[in-house]
Amino acid sequence: MLAAAPALSADESIRPTRVEVDLGRLRGNLAAIQAHVGGAKVMAVVKANAYGHGLVPVAQALVVAGADSLGVALLEEALILRQSGVTAPILVFGGIAETQIPLFIRHDLTLTAPSLDKLKLIDDAAAAMGVRARVHLKIDTGMERLGIHFYSAEALLEASLRAQHVQVEGIYSHFANADAADLSHARLQLERFQEVLRFYERRSLPTPQRHIANSGGILQLPESHLDLVRPGIMLYGVYPSSECARSVVVQPALTWKSHVAYFKVVQAGFPVGYGSTWVSDHPVRVVTVPVGYGDGYFRALSNKAQVLIGGKRHGLAGRVCMDQIMVNLEWGTAYYRDEVVLLGQQGGDQIRADDVAEWAGTIPYEVLTNINARVPRVYHDS
Repeated sequence: MLAAAPALSADESIRPTRVEVDLGRLRGNLAAIQAHVGGAKVMAVVKANAYGHGLVPVAQALVVAGADSLGVALLEEALILRQSGVTAPILVFGGIAETQIPLFIRHDLTLTAPSLDKLKLIDDAAAAMGVRARVHLKIDTGMERLGIHFYSAEALLEASLRAQHVQVEGIYSHFANADAADLSHARLQLERFQEVLRFYERRSLPTPQRHIANSGGILQLPESHLDLVRPGIMLYGVYPSSECARSVVVQPALTWKSHVAYFKVVQAGFPVGYGSTWVSDHPVRVVTVPVGYGDGYFRALSNKAQVLIGGKRHGLAGRVCMDQIMVNLEWGTAYYRDEVVLLGQQGGDQIRADDVAEWAGTIPYEVLTNINARVPRVYHDS
């Protein structure tokens, strides 16, 4: 497996194709979310390499900025954070193998218990270690992915009361459609979750920390904020869908850039790139930029995407190669080492994750998380 690229300062001599992350914007986005959700706590979701922004530096910055806890998908992500000195509470959303449970407990990580069987495994492992494991119960209210069905949840809640070596700190579910214009399914999920939670009220028991709101829920369903919210993509300044309300103002924190590596004039009728899929009927200036699908710049962007050079948009000429792209300047001007922005702002224009997603036929989440480890990350503070 390719090791993650190290965090570097902006003045170091590194590969010109890089991601620059504005930690000040991340802090600003977190503050905007905190103000919007009032008294609810904020779990900053940093899974998938913090949505491509860099797991450790982003998590460290968000904890310092006031995030109450962190959310990741995998045990491995949580262990990297612990090994980097992050001591904040960390909830691992994903499923667990029995052999992993002692690692969770040893590193003070919070487990997701999505079933009776998994809850028993956690309880048994904690008993063998003579400790209590931290757990959040997972309820499936309509996602059909992970968690006990809402109509069977009472058995899990009852079992959690009997478990002697489990501390149930939270109970949660996940929206499938909270970023849609039609919120009927999201509201149905919330209603189902609230019905599950009445278990505690009927027994006059304290309710664990309740959470269901992802970015869409934060933006569109204030009644879903409950005790804690879990912002993901909006924390990084990108809205979860084109249909979703922009009720919180957030700013993109990531810029993906490179530079002009080569310049040439291509004569009329001479095709450009693999497969000869692009050809001009007149002479054009074409520049080569050292980035490609080997970096996570989708091959689906071939002949569709635009980049910014000198504050102006220019289209790709030909197929995206593994390590390079070609850009048509028409008869514009660019020089060796001129900045090329693939994602972000230059001059008065901006290419957003939504733009790249539309050109590639995907979603902004995949655009960000697809930027791979061979692209260096550089951090600065606005």
